[in-house]
Formats: sequence, C-alpha cells, structure tokens
Amino acid sequence: MEIYLFILCAVTYLLAAFMNALTHAHIFQLNSYHGAKHLKWIGKNFGSVASNLYAVAFAAVAIYVGRITRSGFTVGNIIQIIFAGAFVMFALSDIPKKKAKKPLVFTARVKRLFVTYMILHLLIVAAAIVLYILKTNGWYFTVLFLGYMIAPLLLLLSNAINAPAEAAVRRHYVKDAKQILKTCPDLQIIGITGSYGKTSMKYFLTTLLRQKYNVLMTPESYNTPMGVVKTIRGSLRGYHEIFVCEMGAKKVGEIQELCNIVSPQIGMITSIGPQHLESFKSIENIVNTKYELADAVNGKVFLNTDNEYIAGRLPDGCVRYGTGENTDYRAQVISVSRKGTAFSVTYPNGSCHEFKTALIGEHNVVNLCGAVAMADSLGVSVENIQHGMMRIQPVPHRLQLLEKGAVTVIDDAFNSNPSGCKAALETLRLFSEYKILVTPGMIELGDQEEALNKTFGMQAAEVCDFVIAVGQRRAGPIMAGLEKAGYPKEQSYVANDLADAMQKAYSIETERKKVILLENDLPDNY
Repeated sequence: MEIYLFILCAVTYLLAAFMNALTHAHIFQLNSYHGAKHLKWIGKNFGSVASNLYAVAFAAVAIYVGRITRSGFTVGNIIQIIFAGAFVMFALSDIPKKKAKKPLVFTARVKRLFVTYMILHLLIVAAAIVLYILKTNGWYFTVLFLGYMIAPLLLLLSNAINAPAEAAVRRHYVKDAKQILKTCPDLQIIGITGSYGKTSMKYFLTTLLRQKYNVLMTPESYNTPMGVVKTIRGSLRGYHEIFVCEMGAKKVGEIQELCNIVSPQIGMITSIGPQHLESFKSIENIVNTKYELADAVNGKVFLNTDNEYIAGRLPDGCVRYGTGENTDYRAQVISVSRKGTAFSVTYPNGSCHEFKTALIGEHNVVNLCGAVAMADSLGVSVENIQHGMMRIQPVPHRLQLLEKGAVTVIDDAFNSNPSGCKAALETLRLFSEYKILVTPGMIELGDQEEALNKTFGMQAAEVCDFVIAVGQRRAGPIMAGLEKAGYPKEQSYVANDLADAMQKAYSIETERKKVILLENDLPDNY
C-alpha cells in the first residue's frame, strides 16, 4: 500500500510544481525576468503566495483525524496522510482563478526556464525515491514537502542556471540583427525615447513619413533590446527606407544599449519626468538616461523644449519644437473639441501652416509638432504632412475614443504618469456628458507615488462627476486627494478589480449620457 501512496504523492508533487511554475513564471515575465524585483513581489504578496498552506493545513487535519482512528498514531502515518492530500490541494490552489490581462507568453526563454525548473524538481523526486528505498519510515515525503515550499525560489535558481545560455542566445540575436542592418546601408534609423509620449510620437511620425517613404516601426510597445532585435530580424526588408525605433528604459544604460544595437542617425526626446522612479531612483538618472540617445546619434536631435528638464539641457545643433517662443518649430492651438484638434506650426523659415487631426486633446499638439518638425527635416512636403495628419488614428489604449452604445469610453489604459493623467482629465473636461473616472492610480513612482496619486485625486475632483478607484490597497491616496478637495464621498467608490469597477460605472443611474475615462490598467503583477 505504501508504494502506491508514494507514487501518488510523487506524481501529484510534479503536477503541483508545474502549476506553481505557471503562476510564478507569468509574474516573473511581467517583472521582466528581474530576480530582485520578483523577490520583492513575493514579499509584497506573501499572503496570496502562501495561501495554499492554509488549504494543506485543513487537508492534513481532516485526513489525519480519519486515519488515526483506524491505524493508530505514528510519525510515518502522519507524514504520509499529510502528503496524500496536500499536494492535490497545492495543485488546485495554483490554478489561475481568473483570466490574465496579459497571459504568460511561452517564448523560447520561458520554455528553457520550464525545462530547467522541472529538472530540479525531478532531482528532488529522485532524492525522495532514494529515501524511500532506504526505508526511512516516511521521512522521504518531507523532501517533497520542502521541495514544493521552495518552488518559487527554484524558479529563480533555474533562471540563474540558464543565465549564461540566455546571454549567449541574446548575443547571437543581437549580432544577427546588427548584420541585417549592415545589409541596409541607406536605411535611416530614427530613435525615439522619453518618459512618456514616445509610443504616440512613433505612430504619429510613422504616419507622416509614410506619405513619402517606406517606413518600418517597432510595433506596439516593443521598446526593449530584444523587442527591437525581434523587429529587425522578423520585419526589416531591403525596401524599407526609414526605421522608426522606440526606445524604452527603466534604468541607466538601457538607452545606450539600444543605441549600440541600431546606431540611430536621428534622435528625438519627447519628454522627461518622474516615470519609473522606483528603478531609476532619481530624476537626474532619468535625464541622463534619456540623453544617452542624444549622445549616441550622429545626426540631428529633436527636443521638446516645453519640457523643463529638456529645456535646461539643449546640445548644440539640436532642433527645438514646442509651443514656446524659443523653438525652431512652434505650435499654436487654434481649437480643440471632442471632434478633433486644429493647430498651426511656424517653421524655421517663418512660414506658418495649419493642420487638422481627429485626435482629441491639446496635449497631443506638442507631439504632433515634433512629428511635423522631423517630417519636414526629412523632406516631406507641407501638403503631404497635412494629408498624413488627417490620417492619424488614436494610438490603441492612449486616449482612444470607443463608443459602447449609450456609453462613451475613453481608453487611456496605457498611461501611468502625472503629466499623462492630468492631460487625460483635461480631455475628459471637453465632454458635457456625465463624467466617470476609473483608475488604479499611478505606479513605479518611488517615494513620490503616494503624493502624486493624492494630487491626481484632487485634480479628478475638479473634473469628474464620479470617481472609481480600483484596488483596495491602491485606492488610499486617490481617495485622500478627493477628500482634501471636498469631493462628495457618495460620488466615489473603491472597486476590488476592473470588472467590479466597470460594473459599478455602468450601473450608475443618470439622465445624461455617460463618458468613462479608463485611466491606466495595471498588469497582473500589481
């Protein structure tokens, strides 16, 4: 009988370990495979990580009470009883309870991680088998128990074991991408970075440049070294004339790493602000990192001088754009409505040209002005720029206007910075409908996060008819900001998750049509 019990526990142990890996590899991927960040996540979420322990304790007591009345009290029996039911409970408790917003992607790296991880667990099972053969009175099950308890750490150990191989794979892909770029000597490469606005700028600029050139851009939010390399290896062709490359960073040196791969001839810095302060540690580090692009390019650098950090650091020969007077390309807003925006841009030669776009919000004008400046510098005519401007579509999840029957949704789910949140509220102000804000607040702002979210709550109080804060843990600063602004408590609500928030938003009864601003949607690791 004992052999069957042991086999059952060994098999269910491997099943439980695999289910645990699905959960933790998903979070590990969202944490960009950073071991320290993942350990911090485990610390913050220890209650949910260890929730299966409660299930095991209950199962152990229940099974033990039933077994002890039949076979007596022995240490071996107790251990076997616990593990006979415990690992099944482990496996069940690690099955995802809801659909992930961004599911685990089984990349080649993840597959290699799983192989190493399961090999480690097979070694643990092998150790248990040895103890079983040696007839250690049931203590071999303790090995399985401890193996499962350290499963999240074994995932990190697997990543460390794989690190040399991953580095070699990375070097191979980077070398291949560089070789592909060498076969395109006439390709003009544009690097775009910024604390915010870089993705929108990439889309705007690409639309304008396509009026004259064959353009490839990094898709979606592909702004990491491997994302850029993947774009080059998978999409770059000999007929492309311009490559628009978005460059993201969360720590010093990452923009330089991207520049070393693509060697941009032209650069653009859209903005600098307190984004990713948790990893950058200081605004000075953010400034220096963004200017790694300006230091790397061997051609023109386009800078948004409306941004105070950029305005204070203008290298010789840069092209300045914005709404202020000290610019080469100056934009002035003519009119803004929920139907679109009309504005003019004064060129360096003194000529002034008018442009119209379907995009809503005055904040878009600065980015559009930058796109006009670079398109003009690359020889796109005013007429073609005007035509392209009319064809620009809202970037997905960035103030994207969606009509949902009787409700209008402004989808700004990819925004998470003070400037963007304030701009979104100003856009919401344009609407005469009943205005509802749904937000979990801003993240990765270091020790300024609470204060900035409180300010965001105060700003929301001036615009919104109803505010829904998402997440019991994260709602505090936003609700504090509302309270400080004297906002009526009955016009706010703290939702458990996004589904609860949207259900509440749709259930609000009002005679006016509703417009819902979805401001930021946190990934599953938050």
